[in-house]
Parts: sequence; structure tokens; C-alpha cells
Amino acid sequence: MNLDAAQQRQLLELGRQSIEFGLREQCLAPWPGPAIDAELQSERASFTTLTIGAELRGCCGSIDPARSLAEDVWRNAWASAFSDPRFAPLERHEYPQLDLKISVLSPLEPVLVPGERELLDVLRPGTDGLVLELGVQRVTFLPTVWDQLPDPRAFLRHLKQKAGWSAEFWSERLRVYRYTTQSFGAGEP
Repeated sequence: MNLDAAQQRQLLELGRQSIEFGLREQCLAPWPGPAIDAELQSERASFTTLTIGAELRGCCGSIDPARSLAEDVWRNAWASAFSDPRFAPLERHEYPQLDLKISVLSPLEPVLVPGERELLDVLRPGTDGLVLELGVQRVTFLPTVWDQLPDPRAFLRHLKQKAGWSAEFWSERLRVYRYTTQSFGAGEP
């Protein structure tokens, strides 16, 4: 499902409303209810990325669909602003400079490869988001990370390091998934 410009605007507005409530009330607002658009009520996974200027200010999301896309954006926007462990909670004076971008994930596609070399052969730079899973631990890079790490080997090594593994780590128990995203921000529908 590709979202049209009106659906994108509705999700961006929901994300902004969630952050504005958090700034006023210092807590996550209760979910206000079903989205106006029926398509936004389908279960989808998403990430919300916040930037100020070119600097990351927060990014939280879900890999697996567990609630409506509209509610997922509502919760992830608040989490990106106030509970991303890499950043202090967003402050009111930062809000006017805040850029909000939403990435809606496609369903995860298993990538069945015996090793790292084969994975590097099938990765699609600029297109694939990647999930590495070992036991209960999961780590992901959105496709937008290719902008900073265009080399597949560097992309994969940084993702492993994000998980706390060595850059050379590989295990036969490692599960690999890829996905694509539809990403949009305030000026991009």
C-alpha cells in the first residue's frame, strides 16, 4: 500500500499532535481513536525520525506491525521526541526547528543466506532496510542509512556494531530480513 499525499499529511499531523501534547503535559497522550482514513487503520510498522537542521534528534519505531499505522505513528513520534535513549527529552524551544519524517515499512522479507558474503551480494543499497536477529535481540537500519553508509560492507558492519557485536561477527543462528519504506516529511508528499 502506497500512501497518497492526503494520508501522508494526516500521519504527519498525528505525529506533530502527539509531540505537542507531550510538550504540554509531559506524558504520552491517550490514543485519540481511529484515523479518519480507513487505510491508516491497517496494521503497519513505522519509524518516526526527528531532526533539527541536519542533526538527528530522535528516531524510534516498530519493526513488526502490532497496531494501526495511525496509532503506530502517534506512539513513535512521542517516543522519538521524549524517550529515545540517545537524547534528552525534546524541549519546547526546540520544537519550532523540528523536522519530522515518517517511514512506513513493507512487510519483512526473510533473506536466506549462508554467510556475510552472500548477504552482501543480494543487498540493494539505497533500497533495503535490514534487520539482523539473534535470539531475542533485533537491530535494524532504515534504508535512509545508506545515505551515510553507501558501501554494503560498511552498512552491514555498522549495523552489527549497533547490536553490540564485532564488525566481523557472523553466526549460523543469525536471521536476516529486509524491507523497503515509503518515507515522507512535511514538505515531501
